[in-house]
Amino acid sequence: MWVFFQTLDPRIPKWTLDRSIIGTNPGLGFRPLPPSDNVESTLIWYKGTQHENYKHWTDSLDEFLAVYKVPGLTPGRGQNIYNCDYNQPPPKGQVCDVDIKTWNPCTKENNYSYHKSSPCVFLKLNKIYGWIPEYYNDSKDLPDDMPTSLKTYIGEVEKSQNHKLNTIWVSCEGENPADQENIGPVNYLPIRGFPGYFYPYQNSEGYLSPLVAVHFERPKRGIIINIECKAWARNILHDRKERLGSVHFELLID
Repeated sequence: MWVFFQTLDPRIPKWTLDRSIIGTNPGLGFRPLPPSDNVESTLIWYKGTQHENYKHWTDSLDEFLAVYKVPGLTPGRGQNIYNCDYNQPPPKGQVCDVDIKTWNPCTKENNYSYHKSSPCVFLKLNKIYGWIPEYYNDSKDLPDDMPTSLKTYIGEVEKSQNHKLNTIWVSCEGENPADQENIGPVNYLPIRGFPGYFYPYQNSEGYLSPLVAVHFERPKRGIIINIECKAWARNILHDRKERLGSVHFELLID
């Protein structure tokens, strides 16, 4: 019996994938979140460009991103953090770095662009132990309901950087026609999705979830914009009512 327990890895959950409570369909989360006294809200709302008006939102992002800025957890500093790439997955026992320092304008130094009424919202895919994404990595075989802009983006990646096709793609759109008109241009940093070399998640020490910073460049002011972001892989199902494979929030800049 002692030998048996010695073989158990505490990092591996007893129940995984279909047998787990979480299941096999990862959801999306977003940051920053509204104040804790309004936990049911999904509205990002602030007035103008004065620091005190957007301070809650930038402070919330500072707190959320703090784990990505721990000084010792950098490649080559004696930790198990590795500079991964599509051609360089992490060696066994190491995890990929998430370097957010260069994601301008979605950085702390730039107030995540909230002071310019063009805020950044960060997306994170929920972790499911052992889950392996099945990629949309062929521009000729994409789902009909995928946004045209994302289809175009995948086609461009296929032509110029096809080694990056193994990505869980991301789209953020206005939910309704009026929202689509008011949302304005949207940019994604560092790329439009979560790189495949972060998967599968195996609860390795120091693992950091990949992030996508979504920069809303010129959202219309003075009106609530309903936004839906989706993660795209063949084994990610979408259900707006159940929020499967997607996340909803609203944006209001007075």
